[in-house]
Amino acid sequence: MKENLRIKKISYTFATVNSSIINFMENRFADTKTAFSLKSQSELNWAYWLFKLIGSPTLTKMGTALTNFSLKVRLPVEGLIKRTVFKQFCGGVSEQDCLPVIKKMHEKGVGSVLDYSVEGKEDEASLEATFKKTMETIDFGNTHRNEGIPIVVFKPTGFGRFAIFQKITEKEPLTAEEEKEWERIKERFDAACKKAYEYKIPILVDAEESWMQTAADNLVEEMMRKYNKEEAIVYNTLQMYRHDRLPYLKGLYERAVADGFYIGVKIVRGAYMEKENERAAQKGYPTPICANKQATDDNYNAVVKYILDHIDRIALFAGTHNEQSTALIMNLMHEKGLQPNDKRVWIAQLYGMSDHISFNASEEGYNVAKYLPFGPVREVMPYLIRRAEENTSVAGQTGRELNLLSAEKKRRKEEN
Repeated sequence: MKENLRIKKISYTFATVNSSIINFMENRFADTKTAFSLKSQSELNWAYWLFKLIGSPTLTKMGTALTNFSLKVRLPVEGLIKRTVFKQFCGGVSEQDCLPVIKKMHEKGVGSVLDYSVEGKEDEASLEATFKKTMETIDFGNTHRNEGIPIVVFKPTGFGRFAIFQKITEKEPLTAEEEKEWERIKERFDAACKKAYEYKIPILVDAEESWMQTAADNLVEEMMRKYNKEEAIVYNTLQMYRHDRLPYLKGLYERAVADGFYIGVKIVRGAYMEKENERAAQKGYPTPICANKQATDDNYNAVVKYILDHIDRIALFAGTHNEQSTALIMNLMHEKGLQPNDKRVWIAQLYGMSDHISFNASEEGYNVAKYLPFGPVREVMPYLIRRAEENTSVAGQTGRELNLLSAEKKRRKEEN
């Protein structure tokens, strides 16, 4: 109850900021010339057409079904996909293929977080292949860190079956074979985090569904204790649509202070809301998800404030497409006397979205990165479909992109 009151109080404080500051927050990302400086006219026109298409739920649903069918029966559509939606939201099919995009964004001060976005494979051979690809990506990131790769990432279920994480989270006993699987998962986690530690390159561990997350949280904390003795190298991810994440972070902070390690935290609003609510309803337990979007926004902003109040111990990687949350981070850093390029604070967006935030924040000198997915076209399709569906379902997302693209098209036309 006290925690809810605290979040409400923080929210009220944010909402009653001087109106001139609010206007500044809204306008600081409005420079479309900066936002789209890397796009040619044809690329700008293409992005506008794509978001126009995604803006229609009917067309998105039809396109998704047609794409899935075409890939299933192996129609030759990969070339078309690669030239269209893949090009908008992915960097390439391999790390090397991503380099032109990485270097291009780096020229504007925006880094890249290479994300191997092959999902859903749980056989041991595929898990081992994903682990090896992650290790190669960490090596690649270190080699090209001065060309725009400041951070690396992996997903827990890329290293082990979801069911193992779930059984440990739900405190169910593992079979002898599952115990061996869990040991392999722990070895993979440790190998990836150790390599990042040796290179001194931060490594993000993505979050997944709540019914497997406790096992991942505990394992990431174990890695923090081992590799975050001097600074934050290993970062856990908190999905802020979960109402329990601020209490979790406070407990983690207390343990970090007591045991002498640093915390790395990536915060996002979350990616599994419908699935979380449906499962809670089916199984009859209280949903872990905040009551509405406003509560999620308040929770996100409360955690931003908590982290920046404890920046001596917690490093922040803020994944957000929200202008107010981004401006809040920037304003609080200024209030606390932190330099915009303080290495303990990063702001991030997905590649292909919210360029107005990324490039305008970078222009002001803040640390900014784009999550840059890559992988074989066919294997990355689940990721691309989710991006299209999210843009369709998130209120205002597609409309905002279209408005910004339209404004830049108009500006260029008037300039010429």
